[in-house]
Amino acid sequence: MNKNHRKKISARRTVNPDGNFNVVRKGVSKFDWGDLYHALLTLSWIKLFAVVAAGYVITNVLFAFLYLAAGDGVQNMRQGDFSDAFFFSVQTMATIGYGAMYPKTLFANILVAIEALLGLLGVSMGSGLVFARFSLLKARVMFSRVAVIAPYNGVPTLMFRVANERQSWILEAQVNVSLLTSEITQEGQTMRRFYNLPLFRDRSSLFALTWTVMHPINESSPLYNITLDKMLTDEMEILITLTGIDQTVSENIHAHHSYIPTEILWNHQFADILSKTQDGRRSIDYNRFHDTTPLENSSLINR
Repeated sequence: MNKNHRKKISARRTVNPDGNFNVVRKGVSKFDWGDLYHALLTLSWIKLFAVVAAGYVITNVLFAFLYLAAGDGVQNMRQGDFSDAFFFSVQTMATIGYGAMYPKTLFANILVAIEALLGLLGVSMGSGLVFARFSLLKARVMFSRVAVIAPYNGVPTLMFRVANERQSWILEAQVNVSLLTSEITQEGQTMRRFYNLPLFRDRSSLFALTWTVMHPINESSPLYNITLDKMLTDEMEILITLTGIDQTVSENIHAHHSYIPTEILWNHQFADILSKTQDGRRSIDYNRFHDTTPLENSSLINR
């Protein structure tokens, strides 16, 4: 298999390194009015601000035209002047009430009442949405850029590092690792299959610093006797999910990551990042968190 073909195959991944899915959805609408709250929560801050600003401007423009249609319904507003009508709408929606312009007819008062109500609803919903976005707890979990396959107690082992970037603990942390691979059935159909990869330790009562997650590649492992070419051909991908409870706010957190075959280093080991300070305290050097070193005997594991 040539390098270009390997690169093309390895570029196909289901989960991006940032945890987001790398899947193109066809036949499903990206937006549903019945799921508006979730859509707004998942927007970036810039897009959310753009949506709010657009709604704000459009609403005030519509009410400005209504105030113009009311004729001489607003005191001190110049007849037919759109800017006066627009800024009167802004004052009404925000309940500023400078007093220079005010409604003087029944129709204009009805419009003011409706717009004031919409302004109150908009402020309450906008405040709730912003608070909900701020209160969404994201896991500050760092995964090593690469995984390695190296012997551990004489058994080839898949290993990767996880680190808790916050000062607080993650309680009852649990890691689940799966192998995603393509298989051809007896009927000739290609299917994507998931296989669970058992770990030496899949739970940590108090996850505070770093954690080297290890899967033994023994006879019962789906990776047993797997080569790099086989992993590339079958478009294999290692999927990781980490869940736990943040100690500070007592809320569940989760993080996702994946490794494709080109991100798995064979016959490498992670650099040692643990040491002690002069006063005897333990120290961790996160600057070397992603570093690996090749094993002296490069033929320990056949790739």
